[in-house]
Amino acid sequence: MKVEIIGSKFIAVIAFLFLTTLTFSQVITSGEIVFEKRTNLEKRYEGSEMMGRSKDWMKEPKKDEFVLYFTDSTSLFKPIVPEVGDEDREWATMKNTTYQNLNSNRLEREFSYYGSKIYMLDSLKKREWIITENVRTIAGFKTKQALWIANDSTRIYAWYAEQIRPSVGPESFNGLPGAILGLALEDGGVVYFAKDVKPLSKKNIEKEMPKGKTKDYHSSVELRKIVLELFSGARSGGRVLDDVFVW
Repeated sequence: MKVEIIGSKFIAVIAFLFLTTLTFSQVITSGEIVFEKRTNLEKRYEGSEMMGRSKDWMKEPKKDEFVLYFTDSTSLFKPIVPEVGDEDREWATMKNTTYQNLNSNRLEREFSYYGSKIYMLDSLKKREWIITENVRTIAGFKTKQALWIANDSTRIYAWYAEQIRPSVGPESFNGLPGAILGLALEDGGVVYFAKDVKPLSKKNIEKEMPKGKTKDYHSSVELRKIVLELFSGARSGGRVLDDVFVW
């Protein structure tokens, strides 16, 4: 009888440890997230000089793929070069590469625009998030919705998975209690959605970040002045500012 009681307790302890291990094994602290970015070119170039040309290239949304490598404290978001490109429309969207270090509060970005490379080095962006009650499933994960009001005309919705613990996301986004698996402008002009979540294949994420010369790096304040000077008077200037400072 005594042996049976000890055996029952032993089995109960083993079952508890198994369930505890199972629960913790479901929390993801490192990995890779593959995103598809869809850009509605008609909305993006509405009112620009490009609208006066043939609109055939605008009819279909432009699709780009990115991968987000992440650990418990760092992330690297970079474009995936397609085997078959969309050469006639490659210029229509920016393909930014972004490194974030949550411990050192470091943000590095490489902007690729019209064949030029621009680099930014600054602290991480801080955003005031509004958590909503909406939920949805993305890439097999339950996510919760949050809202960020960027400015008077720009609202961005994010969907984050608490099961993926680091506070990381596409582009320069972070600050939510879980990894961001979905990101979208309110009008649907630009959306990012995760397609797959996989184990991490990179040993050192920071080494994968493209590097420029020291003189090529600018703070966000310096970069804003440069963009305003380059695109002053151009109708596309506002979109470039959004590409650099909203995302």
